[in-house]
Order: sequence, then structure tokens, then C-alpha cells
Amino acid sequence: MHLSLISLVNSIIIYLLEYFPIFLISFFSNTFSAISGGGAGLIQLPALILSGIPYYQALATHKFATVALGIGGSIRNYKSLKNDYYILLQILFFGLPGVVFGASIIEIISEKYLYLFLGIFSVLLALYSLHKSEFGLLSVNKDLDLFKKFRFAMLIFLIGILNGSISSGSGLLVTILLIKTYGIDFLRAVSLTFFTVGIFWNAVGAISLTKIGSIPPNLLIVLILGSFLGGFFGAHLSNLKGNKLIKNTFTIVCLSVGISLLIKSISIFN
Repeated sequence: MHLSLISLVNSIIIYLLEYFPIFLISFFSNTFSAISGGGAGLIQLPALILSGIPYYQALATHKFATVALGIGGSIRNYKSLKNDYYILLQILFFGLPGVVFGASIIEIISEKYLYLFLGIFSVLLALYSLHKSEFGLLSVNKDLDLFKKFRFAMLIFLIGILNGSISSGSGLLVTILLIKTYGIDFLRAVSLTFFTVGIFWNAVGAISLTKIGSIPPNLLIVLILGSFLGGFFGAHLSNLKGNKLIKNTFTIVCLSVGISLLIKSISIFN
């Protein structure tokens, strides 16, 4: 009995030492993601791939983990959603079919073009956020005509496809689209993004991707813990510091995601 207990303790210690670096990567990447409204895949997804997991399995594992990020962020920011149920339902209704479609075509599309497009767009978002000093700091609540509502629905569907296929940066796109379309501030936009994209989009995408390959359970447990704690801590910081911190973090993460994706795209082209 004594030997069994020692063996169990030793196994736990070895497990913690082996996966502790992954936990730290997950925690910090998801903390920044919870503040900015996306970008966890910038660090977490490449880390999984470098650990030897095939791309499709790494993407599915990352998506399951970011569901925990969405839950962690939403628990802290759920009060920000009370006046935005209509927008929330639109993101789910039009975005989820895009996620399923994106996950279904992931094996037949060329990643390099998606990385190139999303990389350029992310850099442009960062530059736009820098140029517009008051962007996302206040809510103005715009009234939309039919055309703008249709455009929002189509763009959400297209971002859903990106979420289902390459993941990195899709949350940032939803955040910026919400601010541009509805005139809401960063805190409200990030709260909506994490409830819809973080929980529902990523859960559906992960389930769709599990048809391609299995997910390593030991690694998933560590990532879920790091994502949940990072999401909660990041959302807590954003509530304390407000829209200015969110905007600055959003700009930095957008620029980092864009440059990372451009480098990845160039390396694939070469």
C-alpha cells in the first residue's frame, strides 16, 4: 500500500514536470487572448505542433482547450452579455454552419493562402486600431439597415469558415466586426466573442475535427486547466483596467498574430 502511494505520487510529479511548460504557455496565451478577444492560437497551436502532434489533431486539441477559455472568460464577464442577446444569436446562427463547413474542407484547401490572407488582414486591423485612437473605447449602439445586417451575417459565416479551418485570429476578426458594425466597446465585443466563438464555435469545430484523428487526453487536461484559468484571469484584468487595456492588448496581439501567420505562409510557399 505504501509503495503504491509512493508510486502514485512519483507519477503525478513526473506528469506535472513533463507538462508544466505547456500549462504555462496555455495560461499566458489565453490570458492575453481573454483581454484582446482572440489570438490564443498564436502561441498555443504552434506549441502543440512542435510537441509532435499532427496539425489536425493539434487544431482539435487547441479548440477543445479554448472552450475552457471561453467558459473562464464568460464566467467573469457574463454581465456584459445581458443587453446583447440578439447579436449573440446572430453570431451562433450564421457562424456555426461556417465552422462546420470550414472543418469539413480543411483537408482539401491549401493552408498557405489562408495564412497569407489572415496574416495581412490581422496586420491591417492592428494598424487601423492604432490609427483610430478612440476606436472601441465607447459604445454608440448603431441602428442597422437590412443591407448592413445581411453583410454582418455573411461576414460572420466567412469568419466561421476560417475558425473551422485554421483557427488563429478568427476571434480577433469577430471582435473587430462587432465594434465596426454595432458600435459597441471592446469589453462588450470581447464578452460576446468569448461566449460565442470561445465556447460554441470551438466546441463544434473540435467535435468536427475529431473525425480526422484522436486527441491526446493527458495533454488536453493540462490545456483545459491553463485555458480556463488564463481566460478567467484575463477577463478579470480587462474588467479592472477597462477598454484602454483591451484596445492596447488587441493591437499588440493582432500585430503579433499577423506577423506570425505571414512568416508561416512565406515558409510554406518556399
